[in-house]
Amino acid sequence: MSTHGMLRMQDVWKRFGGHAALKGLDLSVPEGSAYALIGANGAGKTTTIKLAMNILAPTSGAAEILGVDTRRLSPTVLTQIGYVSENQAFPKRMCVGAYLAYLRAFYPTWDRDLEASMSRRLQLPLERKIGALSHGMRIKVALACALAFRPKLLILDEPFSGLDALVRDEFMEDLLMQAGEMTILISSHELAEMEHVATHVGFMDAGKMLIEDSMSDLNVRIREVRVTLEGTATLPERLPREWLRARAFGNVVSFVDTRYAEAELPERIRAVFGSARQVDAQALPLRTVFTTLAAAARDGLLP
Repeated sequence: MSTHGMLRMQDVWKRFGGHAALKGLDLSVPEGSAYALIGANGAGKTTTIKLAMNILAPTSGAAEILGVDTRRLSPTVLTQIGYVSENQAFPKRMCVGAYLAYLRAFYPTWDRDLEASMSRRLQLPLERKIGALSHGMRIKVALACALAFRPKLLILDEPFSGLDALVRDEFMEDLLMQAGEMTILISSHELAEMEHVATHVGFMDAGKMLIEDSMSDLNVRIREVRVTLEGTATLPERLPREWLRARAFGNVVSFVDTRYAEAELPERIRAVFGSARQVDAQALPLRTVFTTLAAAARDGLLP
């Protein structure tokens, strides 16, 4: 398997007894990207990340991180990967400041100045025991720990779970301030937070990758189209397979075009509906793109 990219998986399966959590997953996280791994709870996102971190081993298929087989990650490779999980385990009796001091020795690239600035900005209570902190504050501690050694790859597994809106906004602001040349993989079902952060996106559903693309290409290629006809709109029995969620109301037909091409659309519309008075196309929010693709996959309609 090619080692291009920070994290790559090819035809990865993961079975737990008779249940397949991942079913031939292909994934590629480009270097320098902010990659949003999106899917409903149970889609297989956490399993994917645990495979990347060698917490789990794939049943079959190939997975590499920083060009190394995920099953053979050395301590040197691991010191280049930051990891934050919603269920992060901490030494609860240790104070925040003592925990940061403890971690420094494990990471040759630990930046004391960055640690100090993040502690101030995140308002970390250095003298308090970690076990006494709120969930949101513990996530902030985990973020500071994961960023202080300037990792090449930062992996975040559902980091927004249980956080209020203000803490989520602060989390993303600090993350983006520290991004620099770091590659970021964020697994989340909180799609609103991903909209203005991600450069690339992978939509997972039932252990499979529905679609993987850059945000710029996704916004160009998947559009909601509204067609205003001369007379009353009716949907024919057969529509182009790439037109999803088609609806008719009054003299308007709307659908999500998963292979939108501005130059070709008028001719395709004429072939289906005849003449049209007006055609409008607009980009969709991530949540709508995902729910449309997931519903189409469930119904066996995904092109």
